[in-house]
Amino acid sequence: MDQLSQVFAALADPTRRDMVARLTEADASVSELAAPYDVSIQAVSKHLKVLEGAGLVTRTKEAQRRPVHLEAEVFDLMTKWIERYQRQAEQRYQRLDRLLDELNGRDQPTTKGNAS
Repeated sequence: MDQLSQVFAALADPTRRDMVARLTEADASVSELAAPYDVSIQAVSKHLKVLEGAGLVTRTKEAQRRPVHLEAEVFDLMTKWIERYQRQAEQRYQRLDRLLDELNGRDQPTTKGNAS
């Protein structure tokens, strides 16, 4: 599976999306990430392994603490993919707008020379 597919698959889970959102504010330990959820530390660790596998987070070791860090560069990959399709969609809508303008222009009665 390519990295973009792994990223989207990892973010398909709402718990993992929430963890990523929380990591945008600051690095956190596994227990800090687990705090708001009614799940075990092991379950949170499994979620983190999926996020790590997709390249979204890394874990480092600082003394007794192992903070989880968000890898923002991966979002560039997603952003480029989304922007490419956004541009294509915008171009299609612009073509449709031009076509509708042309059709509306033909259907409009002309008022030149009809002044009374």
